[in-house]
This record gives sequence, C-alpha cells and structure tokens, in this order.
Amino acid sequence: MNGIVDESLNAFLDVPVAAAKGDVRTSLRVWIDTAFNGGLVVPRRHVERLGLRQGSTTAAVLADGRSIDLETFTCYLDWFGQTYRTQVVANDGQFPLLGTVLLADRTLTIDYKAKTVELD
Repeated sequence: MNGIVDESLNAFLDVPVAAAKGDVRTSLRVWIDTAFNGGLVVPRRHVERLGLRQGSTTAAVLADGRSIDLETFTCYLDWFGQTYRTQVVANDGQFPLLGTVLLADRTLTIDYKAKTVELD
C-alpha cells in the first residue's frame, strides 16, 4: 500500500472503506498517527458521508487524564487482501487517523525526502 507525505510533513494512505461488508468501497485518505494505539478515528462529516452504522460508546482517557465516552461506528476496510471489520471512533478532527493497531505486523516506510509512504 502506497501513500504520500504532504507539504506539512504528514504521512497519508488511501484506505478503501465501506459501511457494510458487501458495499462498494470508498477511498478514505487517512493520516498515519503512530501516537494513537487504536484503529481508526474518523471525522463525523466522513462518518455521515460514508453512512457508517452507529455501534455503541467506548470509554477513553484523554491526555489530560479526563475520562470521556466516545461514539463508535462500524466500518469495513480492505486491508492487505482481507476484509477487516473495525470499530471507528467519531470525532470533529480535520483528518481521519489510522493508528498502530492497523500497523501491527506491517513495515511502515516514510521517505520524507521523496514524499512517499509505503506500508507492507
């Protein structure tokens, strides 16, 4: 899987996602966030556009120590030849985030000089 590094030095991948297993996939550009140990965080506007189904809520502890409940949604993504069902956390951020859960057992190479990203 290949991606890009933008002018702000953010590393991105385009990930095919859908609301249901058999639905046509839509490409979602995700920012690789190695400080996030979850799967996907998706801005609400993308959750609505993709028609993701609401799941439940999940507890989270913020960097300042506060505990909050976050809305979750179900999402299917094509991930290295497999259809992967995952829980998505909705937020109000600018970019969807891809966390380290999806990077496990993979090799991530970011070449800032060439502005390329490769995930094997």
